[in-house]
Amino acid sequence: MPLEIHRFGVGHRRPDGPPETVGLQGQVIHSDGRGVIAELAFRRGAHIEPHTNPNLTWFVVIEGGGWVAVGEERARIQAGEAVLWPPDEFHAAWTDRTQTMRAIVVEFAGEPPEQRLIEGQATVVDPDAPAASRVERGQGQLAPRRIDRTVLAERDPEVSEGEPL
Repeated sequence: MPLEIHRFGVGHRRPDGPPETVGLQGQVIHSDGRGVIAELAFRRGAHIEPHTNPNLTWFVVIEGGGWVAVGEERARIQAGEAVLWPPDEFHAAWTDRTQTMRAIVVEFAGEPPEQRLIEGQATVVDPDAPAASRVERGQGQLAPRRIDRTVLAERDPEVSEGEPL
């Protein structure tokens, strides 16, 4: 299959946005029988009216921030956060007069898959026991790595900026 690149963002959005919206522009990135992926750009004071949808939908904020609602619950949302809009429940999104927001919307068609929990059991480790007797080979995981940002910043000043390690 050939490499496909789909453009979205500034210059590629519909000027009117999805139905029942104010101050929005949107662009479908992909759509087929399995679902839809779209980008939405909210201006200041924009909103998607509360509505329902038969599909399970993820609203993933990639820039800026605003507000989201599911049923009667409302919450602030910002870049790096996502909200799940369950099928057939009222949901909405909006920005106030101080923020803009860009989001990727991923909508899955059909019945949502059954949610399953993976059962597990924690192994209690006695830190005073000899290393060989603590756990059997292959059990457990590596401890979280502690990173001293001051040491890293001395080597490379840009490391102290941006995304966490």
